[in-house]
Formats: sequence, C-alpha cells, structure tokens
Amino acid sequence: MAKILTLTLNPALDLTVGLDALRPGAVNRSQAQHSHAAGKGLNVAQVLADLGHRLTVGGFLGQDNLQPFEQLIARRGFADAFVRVPGETRSNIKLVEADGRVTDINGPGPEVDEHARQTLLTRLERIAPGYDAVVVAGSLPRGVSPQWLQMLLARLKGMGLKVALDSSGEALKAGLLSAPWLVKPNTDELSEVLGRAVHSVAEQQAAAQQLIAQGVEHVVVSQGEQGVLWFSRGPTLQALPPRVTVASTVGAGDSLLAGMVHGLLSAEPAAQTLGRATAIAAQAVTQIGFGIHDRAQLAQLETQVRVQTPSAEQEGAQ
Repeated sequence: MAKILTLTLNPALDLTVGLDALRPGAVNRSQAQHSHAAGKGLNVAQVLADLGHRLTVGGFLGQDNLQPFEQLIARRGFADAFVRVPGETRSNIKLVEADGRVTDINGPGPEVDEHARQTLLTRLERIAPGYDAVVVAGSLPRGVSPQWLQMLLARLKGMGLKVALDSSGEALKAGLLSAPWLVKPNTDELSEVLGRAVHSVAEQQAAAQQLIAQGVEHVVVSQGEQGVLWFSRGPTLQALPPRVTVASTVGAGDSLLAGMVHGLLSAEPAAQTLGRATAIAAQAVTQIGFGIHDRAQLAQLETQVRVQTPSAEQEGAQ
C-alpha cells in the first residue's frame, strides 16, 4: 500500500453534541456527547489507515492540550510530524440534531508564528521525499496566510508529491494557483472561489474544465445526498449514494477524499474508485467519529451506489 502524508494546519478538538432539536435562546438538553481529536487531515488519515496505507500526520498543534491528539496518533500508529506551538489547539462544537442538521461553532485556534512555519517547512523538506501523496486539508490557523499555503503546496509538488487539497475560501483560491493533483470542493466552495454559480452539471463541468486547463488533474465535486461528480481528462463520472440514516454529516467529505486518494493510488478502475469512495462517505454519515468500523456495512453500501455518466439532460440543465 501507499505511504501518505496528511497535513492539518488547523486541527481541532471536536465536541459533538446530540440534540433532538436545537432551540436557540433556550436551555437545550443533550442526548449524547462525544469528544474527538480531529481536523480534516487527521480525519482523512484515519480512513486511509483503515484502507491499509501507512500514514504520517503533520501540521500545527497547541502544546497546552496535546493529550487527545497524541493519544490518537499513538493508537492509530501514525508517524508524528506535527509542530507544537504555544497555546491550545482550538475546540469546535458541533450540534447535531435528530434530523441530521449540524450547527458548527468553530474556535480560532492558536497563533502560528514565523518560527513554527519555518520549522514545519524544514521538517517536510526532510521527510516528504519518498511519499506517494500528500493530503492538505482544512482551514488555516492564525498566522498562516493563503499565500503561505500556496507556497507550501508548490514546494510539496516540487518534491514530486501528488498533492490533494481540500479547503475553502481564500485558502482554496490560493491553493488552486499551485495546480494540485486533486481538489475536492463542494458546490458552494467552488462557487465562492470562482465567483459564479456551479450548481448544475453543466456549470460544474465548465468550472472543472477551467481548473483542469490550469493543471489540476482531478476535480471531485461533492453535493451531499445529491451525489458526487468526478471530472478529469477521462470521461466524467457521477455517483449517486444510497439512502442511509444520518447520525452526523461531520467527516463525510473527508471520507470521500480518502476513498478517492486510495482508489487513484491503487490504480483501480475509475468507476470502482468513485463507487467505493461514495460508499465510504455514506457510511461516515451513519456514525459519530471517523474511520471504517464495519466492513460488511461498507460492502453492502458499495453495492447500492450508482455510478454513471451524467445524461445529456443533466449536462444541459441550467
């Protein structure tokens, strides 16, 4: 299997609170709560590890609340390339209602200074060569600019790594300038960075072709329960997920990205890659937490995913 590096520049301690229904301005009583060391790159790493890959995880961690993250890294057997910085890694509160709606309250995270940024760059220059791919996922902490992210991605790409990027806003906009190997925006994120609507298949096709012309090899656009579109220099594929009972949508996109990276690095047929990745994402919304915990359920979900070429009617819809 592959040797993969994931970078989470702004990880978080996720507190997931289950509610029947959120009542703003009133006393709400939770039905359950779970705390997880998380962050998009760490979430991706857990799924990739369950798929059999060797993982190194890195980024920035606040030194005042390291224990949950170091426990996760040790339990999962990841190699640890995180740079410790003063302060606490942020906490994110996720209010999950019985109907699956999630309200996020995200903390700001610690300040990352020039010394910490240079320490990470030096560490990556030492360890990154020899990896098959690097996944850079999530938001940027204070002290890390979109321009710095663009430079980081360009350096990683210059080391010969396949770079997968999953971010949003100005970070995604800057990151696209480095022409990553793979990007996985949702429709809202893609609309925001391109400054135009990309909701129909035709609009997404036009947006993806623009990015592919700039050097991006794979554009994977997620639309939640409406499915996934994968654009590349080959045929466009669409995956329609099965209906599942939603426990939480947290981590679904990370699971999809992990499945895509797995299939591409394993040189699997395109339909198999997209079908399994969609099934992994569907399984993710049925659980709290990250990773593949039920292989039999995943196999069943994979048989229920429909992978197809978008119809002419879809492509022409506006």
